[in-house]
Amino acid sequence: MTDTETDTTRLAASAPGTSTLDAPVAGHAPRRPPGFGAKLASAFAMFRNPKSITGLSILAFFVLIAIFADVLAPYSPTKVDNTARFQPPSAAHWLGTTHIGEDVLSQVIHGTRGVIVVGFLAAIIATVIAIVIGVLSGYLRGWRSEGLSALTNVFLVLPGIPLIIIVATMFEDPPLWVIALVLGLIGWAWGARVLRAQTMSLRNRDFVQAARANGEPLRRIITVEMLPNLMALIAASFVGTVTAAIIALTTLSYIGIIPVTTYNWGTILNWAGAQGAFRQGQWWWFLPPGLCIAAIGVALSLINFGIDEYVNPRLRSAGERARAMKKKGMNVNDTVTTVRTATTTEETA
Repeated sequence: MTDTETDTTRLAASAPGTSTLDAPVAGHAPRRPPGFGAKLASAFAMFRNPKSITGLSILAFFVLIAIFADVLAPYSPTKVDNTARFQPPSAAHWLGTTHIGEDVLSQVIHGTRGVIVVGFLAAIIATVIAIVIGVLSGYLRGWRSEGLSALTNVFLVLPGIPLIIIVATMFEDPPLWVIALVLGLIGWAWGARVLRAQTMSLRNRDFVQAARANGEPLRRIITVEMLPNLMALIAASFVGTVTAAIIALTTLSYIGIIPVTTYNWGTILNWAGAQGAFRQGQWWWFLPPGLCIAAIGVALSLINFGIDEYVNPRLRSAGERARAMKKKGMNVNDTVTTVRTATTTEETA
């Protein structure tokens, strides 16, 4: 073999192979693009941080109480015990009794169902409307986009409290779904505005342009390409709407706009205030529902903080760095001092 042939053989052996471009490597399947399920799973990664997990745990506790209220309540919320009026907490009544002997614990447990039903139903209605109006107005162009944007602006300035008062006066005892429907119809505009702005940014991205160039239908572009990238904003909007609906329900019930026959924590506070429980220091009547409102507010706030930490790159990187340092037994606040001390010790040695 000549020297020229030997050099050619060595170059061919050392050159990167081109056969991998024509056929996949043995034992390795060709990589497929992530499907809708993978995109959806990655979109819900916002709920895997400690703040979201803590908030979801507290919220799940109240949801279970609402579902099993009939089993957990020791008495009927309307059962009257004439021998135990204004009684403080005891073995028979863990949270005491009202002015006519009703069990406060049973009323709080049954009131949880009204709060959860109205909060979640109103949030579902508002979120669905916000997604439809917000995403369509952000993706479409021209008069259709401007028309949907104008509709959103109208609902942004629509006074909600007078509308709820008008609806409440039309019913002698409005059901929970009517209250939730009204709260949902007046609470979708802010979420739609945020989704519209984000959708206008996404519609010019490469993957959306590629799907449009491939002739994908509008429904697939929105559901498969856009919605997984909007899940963080949708979840934040949903949580915010739940919070607003619960606060609105309890506030309207407390001031008497919603009839007191509709059980929730606000009506319990209304009864307690009407019977002088605040003045007479009967804390077992008004403190438990107030603490429940505060607890569910903290739970929803923690979920929102967790979503913010996931969406905001600075908060996400700072949180991941802090958790990694805690796993190694390092104090985040003493990091600089520890490093400087170690460096000084090495230089002295």
